[in-house]
Amino acid sequence: MIGLLGFVAIWGAARFLAVPRWLYWTLTIQWWIILIVMTWPRWSDVPEGGTTEKLTAHPSIVGGDPRGWLALGFLAAVVLAYRKALQRVRAKAAAGLADPVPQGTPAFREAELDRYARHILLREIGGPGQKRLKATRVLVVGAGGLGSPVLLYLAGAGVGIIGVIDADVVENTNLQRQVIHTDQRIGMPKVFSAEIAMRALNPFIEVRPYNRALTEANAADLVADYDLVLDGTDDFDTRYLVNRTCVAAGVPLISGALTQWEGQVSLFDPAKGGPCYACVFPVKPAAELVPSCAVAGVAAPLPGIIGGVMAMEAVKWITGAGQTLAGRLMIHDALYAETRVIGVKRRQDCAVCGGRQG
Repeated sequence: MIGLLGFVAIWGAARFLAVPRWLYWTLTIQWWIILIVMTWPRWSDVPEGGTTEKLTAHPSIVGGDPRGWLALGFLAAVVLAYRKALQRVRAKAAAGLADPVPQGTPAFREAELDRYARHILLREIGGPGQKRLKATRVLVVGAGGLGSPVLLYLAGAGVGIIGVIDADVVENTNLQRQVIHTDQRIGMPKVFSAEIAMRALNPFIEVRPYNRALTEANAADLVADYDLVLDGTDDFDTRYLVNRTCVAAGVPLISGALTQWEGQVSLFDPAKGGPCYACVFPVKPAAELVPSCAVAGVAAPLPGIIGGVMAMEAVKWITGAGQTLAGRLMIHDALYAETRVIGVKRRQDCAVCGGRQG
């Protein structure tokens, strides 16, 4: 008991007298060493030729067992090491975020630095990458199977402004795979249901819900407000419209698609010399060749796999980390657990992006 009171006395006096940090830590360590020494077994008690099995602790007014004080010291060292590591993470974040924050982007709060600490620890993202995430505006077309994981992961990653456009409402049949929605929100417009989930996950982001269909009349103005577009729709007319609009605006497009057990993802950025969606898929396939999920079915986790890849591509594109899927098409066969990545090239005769290289 006296041993613990000694620690309390040291720390209480240190706070009351405002002594330097190094001094009260020195006194704390010295008192800990004294406790170990005073409670250590007396070797003089070992009889000649005897063993140490029954060696007893040296009687001491401080009380306690040396193993207890050793364990306390080890625990304190672990806690201090964790605090030191956390301080280094925050210092690294502060150093990376020392550059002026882009105009219109609020500075990071302390809670945000804690939230994004695992990103900031990554060499490929760090503080500067997290700042770019916060400063970026991303539009997600579709709040269904692919949009659900995309929106949740972009929100969790700290993308500053996320727009979502969809004209549908939540239905019971959606909930098998559209994990951003809930049973209680059946009948609610998907964009508002998604907004609730995203804000609940991350209150530090801005969500812009557009409860309408993407059309020729509104697509250009909408896309012009964003730095990156992710398309997770399930009809080809909308996919081709999104592609044409992004090419005209010079905005990169991450497109995902799936059916039954298979999905695919690519990043289309003809402004940087890559192909556009129409370069790879110049002709709209017949409906019977690529049936919708409502007709052909889809495995519940598949949208999570493909949507997760889409969100990962967005994070890489924004932060500049790694190699994106620009100029490459990833095809995932979930039924046989096989993934292939094939090269895709721009077609000079493409009716959409021909001659538009930046």
